Amino acid sequence: MFNQLDHLIVAVNDLQAAKNNYQKLFGLAPVWSGTHKELGTSNSLFNFQNTYFELLSPTSEGLGADLINHYLDTSGEGLIGMVFATKNIVGVHNALKGREFLVGDISDGEGINSADQRVRKWKNLFLPPELTRGIFSFVIEHTDGNLPEIKNLEASSPHKLDHVVINTNDADGFIEIYKDIFDIRLALDKTIEHWQKRMLFFRLNQTTIEVIEQQDDLPPSDKMWGLAWAVKDIEKAHQRLLDEGVKVTPIQKGVKEKTLVATIKSHTQSVPTLLIQHLD
Repeated sequence: MFNQLDHLIVAVNDLQAAKNNYQKLFGLAPVWSGTHKELGTSNSLFNFQNTYFELLSPTSEGLGADLINHYLDTSGEGLIGMVFATKNIVGVHNALKGREFLVGDISDGEGINSADQRVRKWKNLFLPPELTRGIFSFVIEHTDGNLPEIKNLEASSPHKLDHVVINTNDADGFIEIYKDIFDIRLALDKTIEHWQKRMLFFRLNQTTIEVIEQQDDLPPSDKMWGLAWAVKDIEKAHQRLLDEGVKVTPIQKGVKEKTLVATIKSHTQSVPTLLIQHLD
């Protein structure tokens, strides 16, 4: 059903301040900045090999602004959403309706880059609450235009999203949605004895959706937690961040064999953020 994790969304109060912070964090400039006039929001986009990263802020009136303001008022800035791409959004719509989910109509979207007036167009399908379970998530089919690609990327900058972390209180229900309905490959389902927690690993377009279960008595719900970005040289990345005034922990061996990691402690707009280098 879905062929890739298209992009991630971070809700922010001050778009310019957030953009400045992430330029320091990533070591590169956004490839796109624009507005969604009909939604009342503005954004800045950073592009990577396997996904893109959207900073989204309410700037006027509209349904989008209302949604982002709700997140900001209730939880503050942070990671709120992930968007899945498809090459056949009509097929997705029909498949979900065939399973008797209450899905709305497919809508058209358009973005204009403020730097050069370049236009991108797409189609959206918002997913029903019984599938998103608290995550802001929708389906997108890009129909016209592309984001500019990053060329000559420095080894100290992230080149791709390594994994996104989601917390859930219902791992079985998560599997039913993401594996059985969304058709995303479940690569691993195991209980980590050291933490006494069940973990799921879903894989698509060279990234991992890492799910950690913490059972409780509440209705099934999921919440996006943090991101891990892959770099080719973590020592250079670490030094670059320190030079930019970004707080970052010392480099250490990762939980996964043949990895080095460092945690970024500032400039993230409240998104828990890890850098990781794979040594093999």
